Amino acid sequence: MSLRIALLGLLSFSGPASGYDLTKKFETSLNYVWQAGHSQIYPELAKMAADGLITVEAEGARGRKMYTITREGHDELRHWLTEHTPSGPVRNERALQAFLLPLLDAPEALAVLRRVSAGVEARLDDLQALRATKQAQICPDRGTVGGYALDLGIRNALTTLAWARDTAASIDPGPVGPGSGFAEEPSDPA
Repeated sequence: MSLRIALLGLLSFSGPASGYDLTKKFETSLNYVWQAGHSQIYPELAKMAADGLITVEAEGARGRKMYTITREGHDELRHWLTEHTPSGPVRNERALQAFLLPLLDAPEALAVLRRVSAGVEARLDDLQALRATKQAQICPDRGTVGGYALDLGIRNALTTLAWARDTAASIDPGPVGPGSGFAEEPSDPA
């Protein structure tokens, strides 16, 4: 997914926004599936304006620009959504560690799996808290903004926890019990 598409989607859902507003929206929504900071967002907004995908609707104090999506921007977003086939993760450090895990002895491999589990459990807690606070805004006739991605993130975390637990059990069946650092049966309290 390109940053351009993410920004077009945010502008489409939320309406006019400044670069600062879009950065904050990233932090509270898209950050769980796509990460970008000020240093990436502002130059991309300038490129998108030059390409006619967005326009500066207003310019305020200290040069604050309010951007809005154009018809061309809506068309590009719709085309990407309806025609683009995602390639999936090309680089995934967790998958690389899984691939190389057999190079470690059992205690080291189990330590890696515990570390992965702890990180994923923390992320799962964050995602479930986000869902519980209903931080995603509701748009009439369009569902919950970010709700589908949030559900996908939760399901991915649950699957990763189950994988870590099962992998640990295949390495050494003993350490997967209570207090072992591995979730017994991860569940999604929807």
